Amino acid sequence: MELKPPDIKEVAPGDEVSDLLAQIMANRKAKATRSVKVMSKKQTAAMNKNLFGGIVGNVLEWFDFAVFGFFAPIIGEKFFPSDDPMDSLLSAFSVFAAAFLVRPIGGIIFGYIGDQLGRQKALQISVMMMAIPTFLIGCLPTHAEIGSLAPVLLILLRILQGLSVGGELIGSIAYVAETAPAGQRGYFSSWTFASCYTGIMLGSLSAVALGALLGPEVMSDWGWRLPFLFGIVIGFVGIWMRTELEETPVFEKMKAEGKLGGNPLRDALELAPGGIFHASMLVILVGGGFYLLFVWWPTLLSRYVHPHVPYAMALNTFCMMLLILMIPLTGRLSDRLGRKHLLVLSSAAMALLSLPLFMLVEQGGFVPVLIAQLCFTVIMAFFLGPIPATLVEMFPARIRYSAIGLGYNISLCIFGGTAPLFATWLVKTYHTVYAPALYLVLLSGLNLLAALKLPENTHKRAL
Repeated sequence: MELKPPDIKEVAPGDEVSDLLAQIMANRKAKATRSVKVMSKKQTAAMNKNLFGGIVGNVLEWFDFAVFGFFAPIIGEKFFPSDDPMDSLLSAFSVFAAAFLVRPIGGIIFGYIGDQLGRQKALQISVMMMAIPTFLIGCLPTHAEIGSLAPVLLILLRILQGLSVGGELIGSIAYVAETAPAGQRGYFSSWTFASCYTGIMLGSLSAVALGALLGPEVMSDWGWRLPFLFGIVIGFVGIWMRTELEETPVFEKMKAEGKLGGNPLRDALELAPGGIFHASMLVILVGGGFYLLFVWWPTLLSRYVHPHVPYAMALNTFCMMLLILMIPLTGRLSDRLGRKHLLVLSSAAMALLSLPLFMLVEQGGFVPVLIAQLCFTVIMAFFLGPIPATLVEMFPARIRYSAIGLGYNISLCIFGGTAPLFATWLVKTYHTVYAPALYLVLLSGLNLLAALKLPENTHKRAL
């Protein structure tokens, strides 16, 4: 029997080498892909850290700052006693406005720190500068205990708060925008405003919760002090979190190239006076609109609308929560559609609808007020989302902190801090809620003109 050898598949000598090389290349490619994925995770973690560190101070600081507005009726009675409750309230809102009067000075001080020493350093200082005065307000004796010295001390501490706020938000905007990924500047920057309003919303929520828990008598006696005393805890948390932040690449590059100016304020006024004025007009609704519709609004519903609206503070808190959720969405939308379109649309809507919505509120009752405030909330969300990135894109990095700080804080000083005071005076003088409504129409018209002057492609500008 003849034995046949098994079939052997012939292999060309070069095929084994080719397969081996292909396997080596495949392994290298797999390793490269894994390293890219690891780097992507690291970058994502770093961006989230920068975002959270940049905005957390806003939450803490604006909680401190806004609590004063929500407790203004009690503060007015304790520090500015009068036979006419309206006069006491006006005095309290005057102190509220005083903090805004010094905001431009705070913007100048922190603008110098931010443009010369770094964004991160300015953010650290501003948190502690807010926490200490807030805690001391909670400790202040009232007019009944030390007389006229009480309101004087209150005003001084409130001024220190105003200086801090004048630098905090601007530093947060600059820091987050300069560390945001390409094409997402509007979305990332919008979280700075969302975080501010989160702090304000928590202030409103604390007023509702403490009022329900302690009752009106205890709140008037000592309960109003609790949110202020909590400020010292807020300060230590904020400073601890911001020590972990790294400086922005934009500032580090300027520092390495020796491009830091000797006097950022002087440089800003020389290089961009028109831009500073434009920025101040562009944020009118950030001050006047927001403080009328979310800070003064509960006072309107509980004192000037008849019949009085039940659960006014709770309704205000709900609408502020909706605003916070919507701002990042409109910020992301501005990355796609452009900032100008959303700013023009929202400013025009506010100018056209303010008076009709105030007329709806005047009817009283929960449902008409809910509809009106929901409409105002949506309009403000479309306006507030694009604003932070718009401001950053208006100025070069070397003068950015100082220029935005000056323009923004001048506007907030004129139109923001005075809004509750002026609205209260308008109602007292003209005996109608239509007067504040017409004032809001005027502010919206001015803001619309500024929005129309924006370049079309600002959102595509490199930082």
